[in-house]
Amino acid sequence: MTPTVSLVDVASYLPGEPVGTEYFTQFSRSDRMAKNVMFRSPKSRHHVSRDESAVDMIEQATVPLRERHGDDAIADVDVLLTHTQLPDNPVLGCGPEVARRLGIRPSFVYDIHNGGCAAFVHMMAMARMILQSTSARTALIAVSQNCAGPVFTQTEIRKLAQAPVPGDGCGVGLLRKDDSAPVLDVEFRTYPEFAGDMEFSTNGERRYWEPGEGQSCVSFTESKVTKVLARGNRLVPEVALAVCDRIGVKGSEVDAFVTNQPNRLFLRNWRDALQLSPQRHPDTFDSCGNLFAAAIPVTLDVENRAGRLPNGSLVLMAAFAHAGDFAAAAAVRWGAAR
Repeated sequence: MTPTVSLVDVASYLPGEPVGTEYFTQFSRSDRMAKNVMFRSPKSRHHVSRDESAVDMIEQATVPLRERHGDDAIADVDVLLTHTQLPDNPVLGCGPEVARRLGIRPSFVYDIHNGGCAAFVHMMAMARMILQSTSARTALIAVSQNCAGPVFTQTEIRKLAQAPVPGDGCGVGLLRKDDSAPVLDVEFRTYPEFAGDMEFSTNGERRYWEPGEGQSCVSFTESKVTKVLARGNRLVPEVALAVCDRIGVKGSEVDAFVTNQPNRLFLRNWRDALQLSPQRHPDTFDSCGNLFAAAIPVTLDVENRAGRLPNGSLVLMAAFAHAGDFAAAAAVRWGAAR
């Protein structure tokens, strides 16, 4: 019999004080792209400082887990999975350093670079697979979104339409081989035909690692933005409803639908597709901006601390990554209410 795996808790960390949109408006230039719904900015966001690493953020996000579950719960972690939006070291992942900081010695340590905004769900699926197929009993998954401050406040990049949208933050999840808060089902799909539609460039000929002029950033054209809007509107409801179908519920019957937070249009369209009220589709967009992979665990933590996720709630998570090359969803019977 396949063992049950539970998402027993989540926690999060937001760096620094909130940064208002007025920081960007002083630098903004007339730009037709700014009118696109993809780039309508949140009210505020957080920016990681230059000296704060992805490992620092993960360490801070893990503090509440220690407080609630004790040092032994973290010391016993067998599986450590990490995802960092902007690796501090392009050659070395942060997993071993996270393990050193936390004082743990897991048997499985993986740095997961793909998965994008769906990385938290992706890592839930990977952790579940490892726990079900090995003697490992506990997994810690961690996602750090850390590119808003370093990338989007560069002197040329902060003038762009997309600069005010991202925010920085970190979320972690603790999974255990038991039935206290079971992961009911997971769906993930890869669309390699869309993999080349998002670029990270210096807006010139220079490669990002080469010396010279030009500031690195994710680049969009209007035609690509249109394609991403169409894909995102379709992909998240598709994977979410696939999970609902397999666990025998309608989309309108879930208690909480937690997604990535790219912009208000996606959020509205996704909850409409599942026939949910805004109260059952919580978001942190206006206070945190687009948190990329960290959006799901940060929003779960915010809702949980506010008492809006009672134990027994059916929580559905879903996201799509990059320009639509990956999408994932998972359903959990919530058991971490505080």
